[in-house]
Order: sequence, then structure tokens, then C-alpha cells
Amino acid sequence: MSTVSTVTLRANTLAERLEQGALALAEFAGRLSDSEWQATIPKDGRKVGVVVHHVANMYPIEIQLAQTLARGEAVVGVTWDDVHAINAAHAKEKNDVTKQEALELLRHNSADAAAAIRALSDEELDRAAGLSLNDDAPLTCQFMLEDHAVRHSYHHLAAIRRALGQ
Repeated sequence: MSTVSTVTLRANTLAERLEQGALALAEFAGRLSDSEWQATIPKDGRKVGVVVHHVANMYPIEIQLAQTLARGEAVVGVTWDDVHAINAAHAKEKNDVTKQEALELLRHNSADAAAAIRALSDEELDRAAGLSLNDDAPLTCQFMLEDHAVRHSYHHLAAIRRALGQ
């Protein structure tokens, strides 16, 4: 793992954005009532609590895909149908997830994701390779991080807020 002195400004900035998003989601979710935690998000179909756990659950996968691009290797065979299947299976398995379980996983996995981002060099962030999720377009590791791991908590927090009228 990189030491603080070798963390690049770009990697640290990306990691901080991820941490800020995860913290905002955790703080908001931590204040929800039991009925809000169990509320279903319109158009999504999943419960609020399931979605909070989902964000945490996806960090390792999102980081792994970004690290693949960082090595200059293409991400192949991963489709949006795969993502939807993972999400559906997760929602079924974690339908009754507790707030404590989801928030603990969110804290743990977001810290691990931020540490993995901080370990990337600027050269690795700039590496591009085909990304099957995006029609095999050659996209950078940084794009993958920004569009997935970093954005994920912000995206779902906004949807949860809308669903709860907050």
C-alpha cells in the first residue's frame, strides 16, 4: 500500500470524493426511521436499506474493474445484464438487511475503496482499455472510478432523498 507521501493529488482527491459521498449516505441513512429504512424506492423497486447495502457491496467490484483498467487490461464480458442480475440477487438476499449491518459494510468497504484509489498513480489513472460495460470503448481508470465507485453513493442518496420527499 502507498504511504501518504506517495499518494498523488489526483488519487487523493478521487478518494476524498468517494469518502465524502459514502459519509453523506451513511449520515443520512443513519437518521432514517424504521419505516423509511423499509420504504421502496419508486422506479428502482428496492428498499432504501437494501440500496444502502448495495452501494457498500458494489465498491469492491467497482474497484476491481478500475484496477483492471489501471493495468491497461480490457474489462471484457461484463454486461449491464450481469449488473442487473447481481443487483436483483443482492436485493433478494438482503431484503431484510439491518441498518447496523448496512452502515458497517458501507464504512468498511468505502474505506477500503478509498485506500485502493490512493494506491493508484497518475499513470494508472490515465490508462485506458476497452470497457465492456460501455460498448468496449477505451476508457480510463479514472473515468471508471468517477462514473462508478465515486458517483455511486451520490446517485443513490439523491434517489433515496427523492423517494422519501427529503
